[in-house]
Amino acid sequence: MRFMGIILADRSFERAHHAFVLAASALALGREVVLFAGGLSVEALRQDWSGLEGAALDIRFQESGVAGFETLRSAIFELGGEVLACEAGMKAAGLTVADLCVGSRPCGVTSFLERTADAQILSL
Repeated sequence: MRFMGIILADRSFERAHHAFVLAASALALGREVVLFAGGLSVEALRQDWSGLEGAALDIRFQESGVAGFETLRSAIFELGGEVLACEAGMKAAGLTVADLCVGSRPCGVTSFLERTADAQILSL
């Protein structure tokens, strides 16, 4: 079965939330998933992700019965997803490995592309 590579490309809470919905859903269906947070979207992998643009929407989503950001992010790890933070994005955002949520790891674009050479790629 082909696996899915998901590229997150900006600091938007809504895009990150949707990327996490897609990743968790694909993993729940038994697909392999590699999520790559490129550029400043690495903020979505920060332990404290409240700096994402529109992060306050998380409360509204949860009040509406939609899975919250942390629930989805945790599900990706629990279901065996691979979560990669762009090394250049980390430098641009001033992040270190210690700033990232547990389970994510730094990765360069070339390594991500090699890892997902045969994957279905979605970019958000």
